[in-house]
Amino acid sequence: MRKVALTIALTLAAGTALADVEVGITKDMPSVTVQTRNGPVEIDRIQDTTHEIGGDWARTSRPCPDFCIQLITPTEGVATIGELELIEMLQNPDNVVVDSRTSDWFQGGTIPGAINIPYTYILDELSTLGCEPDFEGWDCENAKRVALFCNGIWCGQSPTAIRSMVKAGYPADRIFYYRGGMQIWRLLGLTVTGEE
Repeated sequence: MRKVALTIALTLAAGTALADVEVGITKDMPSVTVQTRNGPVEIDRIQDTTHEIGGDWARTSRPCPDFCIQLITPTEGVATIGELELIEMLQNPDNVVVDSRTSDWFQGGTIPGAINIPYTYILDELSTLGCEPDFEGWDCENAKRVALFCNGIWCGQSPTAIRSMVKAGYPADRIFYYRGGMQIWRLLGLTVTGEE
């Protein structure tokens, strides 16, 4: 009888918690908790329905080059993913999510659980992603599933890193490209860590 009462109380509490969240990640997912190097972080969305992004994130037009719109798929065999797939990857400790932007951008705020490997250093860090150096370059037989992102659909840092990885022998089917990057993550009001 006590178990039934406890179950009902927990169900009601969960229902109340869901009701308190006006802006969820999905209808059935108000938030998720991911493990980071600094401990658990809850990813949710900003609850202020009048919130607007500003600064660099609100800019719609950037000069091309350098800020040209990127292809949906940076190279053959790489899957492009959205926010829900990225959140799913963040919840699996066997996956790695890489913020491939330069460290100044990373320090200004990133996706919780992401590690920073700037696109210019990606080949130097393939061992972090499960590859081993060999006489011909890299042996990536045990490469991890990895998602890369940068500033958004106009940012070429993660596509450049992805193409370099594939050329070095990283299996394309273990690479995922979060094309929306920080601009779309922020546009959706999702949690950002490390902001200065």
